[in-house]
Amino acid sequence: MNIVDRDPAICRFYRLVPAAPEPRRADRSADGMIPVRAYRYCEAIASASGFGWYFFPPMSFALRLEANVMYFSYGGSPEEWSKLDGTDVPDFRRRFAEAAPEGMERLCPTFLTPAREPGVVQIWSGYLAQTAPGWSLLSRGLANISTTADYEIFEGIIETSDWFGPLFTNIRLTRTNSPVRFHSRYPLFQVQPVLRQCYRDPPFEVYELDDLDADDWQRFATTMMPNTDQHRKLGHYAAATRRKLRREHAAL
Repeated sequence: MNIVDRDPAICRFYRLVPAAPEPRRADRSADGMIPVRAYRYCEAIASASGFGWYFFPPMSFALRLEANVMYFSYGGSPEEWSKLDGTDVPDFRRRFAEAAPEGMERLCPTFLTPAREPGVVQIWSGYLAQTAPGWSLLSRGLANISTTADYEIFEGIIETSDWFGPLFTNIRLTRTNSPVRFHSRYPLFQVQPVLRQCYRDPPFEVYELDDLDADDWQRFATTMMPNTDQHRKLGHYAAATRRKLRREHAAL
């Protein structure tokens, strides 16, 4: 199915696990984590924070790394810990088999998959992802949100215009011998749409100071001069950027 022929959406997310929380547009305030001053006056930080969508675990769970062996629990009590060899969302494999065409039942995505490296786990969001031709998804940690020191999130680019499969993230536990908990109410990772040409070895050029011409100097002055005005309003760049966006939207 060609999503561009159906609607102008860059991304489509298919929820396979019914209980998985819906993706949420990333928050310009980084879920309230960035200082109010940065949110109001630093458009660069706010724009980066609000770029993309938050994804959540499809259910709450916990992981524990002991002597390079990974364990998981859906409940957290001592008797509910099991060695992680790959596990599914409870009852999802049956639901998937009922919905999948004949012969595809075995393609059910796994929820938690340990990697060969100790402490590394792949976590599935419960979704599939597809993007318009030429677009990919950057899967990364939450932008400008201070995360727990219990684990690290790997960044990866998925060419979802061609690769139609599970949307996941990979983490590495940094805490050992104690539970690391993940809750479905809190975002786990962030995905951002990027044009393929932006990361496929894009060309660039380097110039020196003497190479700036009159137009370059004028554009530089337009950017820098407001900073020398002690009476200018705070957030000059942020206000100008937002006005430009409003004009662009009005022109559509």
